Amino acid sequence: MWIGAISVGTPPQNFTVIFDTGSSDLLLPSTSCNSTCNGHSLYDPSQSTTSASLNKSFSLSYGGGSTATGELYSDNVLIGGYEAKNQTLGAAVSYSAGFQMPTFDADGLLGLGFPQISVYGQPPVFQTLISDGALTQSLFGVALSSVPGKSELMIGAADTGMYNQSSMVFMSVSLQAYWQIPMDGLTRPGLNNSGEVVIANKTSYAQAIIDTGTTLIITSDANAQKYYAGVPGAEVVSSLGSGVWSVPCDSIGSILPTISFGGSAFTVSSSTFNLGKVSDNSTNCVAGLAGGGSDYWVIGDVFLQNVYTVFDVGNSRVGFAELS
Repeated sequence: MWIGAISVGTPPQNFTVIFDTGSSDLLLPSTSCNSTCNGHSLYDPSQSTTSASLNKSFSLSYGGGSTATGELYSDNVLIGGYEAKNQTLGAAVSYSAGFQMPTFDADGLLGLGFPQISVYGQPPVFQTLISDGALTQSLFGVALSSVPGKSELMIGAADTGMYNQSSMVFMSVSLQAYWQIPMDGLTRPGLNNSGEVVIANKTSYAQAIIDTGTTLIITSDANAQKYYAGVPGAEVVSSLGSGVWSVPCDSIGSILPTISFGGSAFTVSSSTFNLGKVSDNSTNCVAGLAGGGSDYWVIGDVFLQNVYTVFDVGNSRVGFAELS
């Protein structure tokens, strides 16, 4: 998980959130939450002079199976030095297991998707910043890394020092809901000097949802079967989740995926594709491409750690560039 800090209310109450391009709503645990919110910082609307109840309840569910219920409020939200005024937020009174400590380190979740997928039916935080005229550019840039201090979310700009500018390619969003774009293709090297294995190409229905809130590259079971076909020792590890595969640790680096967008190919590194041993004594390692999904590819952090990503809200497009 990549976690950052926001403040809510007057005076400010501080929280940590996951910045999730796969959803559009701001979720925080409230002081009215039951024991499921223990260990998290709790939003107290009674202590904020800018808070107002919207007298509506909500129920959220996420792709990983986590859920939350609660009440809707509006309040001022401070993110990266910018203030979203009268922002709609969900104050949870119950968290499912996936949002509870210690599994879920963040207090809540801040959605960066389009308004069309808002369960609240209200503008997300970034759209509020745009309508308030707070930003010089209607975009945000993301760099993800497992190395401390190397990850960044830049609001209202792209950090040109973090990527090779000449390598940037943009793809128009296919449908303003999720950050959905066309994918040119996905391949992996063939084994024993055989040709590359093509899993998806332009002629197949290759639509990709770019999701900072998802760990893996997720596809259909059929595509995953095709990806691992002929790889000695590759097997489904259902105990780790739907569609998850493992590969012998000593060969996982030889089947790294290359994903193409906008005419440019980006290869996933071994360090991000290999998620570690299945168990302490196992010789198999968890691979970063999984089945269990649909015809849509979900491109998560296994890929996103290898590129700099620009989410251009104003022009409805996504850009990828090589890291500098």
